Amino acid sequence: MALPEDDLTAAGAGRRRVLLSGLSIALAATLPARRLLAATTEAPRSLSFVHTHTGEHLSATYFQSGAYDDAALTRINVLLRDFRNEAVHPIDPQLLDALHVLRCQCGSSEPFQIISGYRSPATNATLRGKSVASGVAEHSLHMEGRAIDIRLPGLATRQLAVQARALQVGGVGYYRVSDFVHVDTGRVRLWGDPVGT
Repeated sequence: MALPEDDLTAAGAGRRRVLLSGLSIALAATLPARRLLAATTEAPRSLSFVHTHTGEHLSATYFQSGAYDDAALTRINVLLRDFRNEAVHPIDPQLLDALHVLRCQCGSSEPFQIISGYRSPATNATLRGKSVASGVAEHSLHMEGRAIDIRLPGLATRQLAVQARALQVGGVGYYRVSDFVHVDTGRVRLWGDPVGT
């Protein structure tokens, strides 16, 4: 029995949605974050955070209708401020995009636990002065709002590091003893503890 033309159109649209959904899943497994997000520019992007030092929580859709949401970005900037001196700095939207893709790849809906977001030059110098061996870089991308130190509940930090490294969109440091992963939007590079296989 032949379907009416409207039903054929609806059936074709349904098949296209299924194919596009499968393509999106396949892309997520193979493309670096920037190319993946370019392929899905209209899709809303949301993130949730819990700051481990301040206890503050935030869930925000920071990208929707094909554009970054300035109000949401402002709220994120405040949450990710230098909690030691309350200095606020814009956070690189590409860093947020990398976190969004990372959370999707990990299959998690949990909020990222934030250990460190923006770090003022004064705070960075103080932390670096306490111990050069601590891994605090003199020209840290934290001071540009381009780096973040995170955990993701329900996922071993080592596995989070593996997933972050697979994005190939910037630097990833894995700190096993301190139990966090550093992610930034600088050049692609890896450091810290080995993640194994």
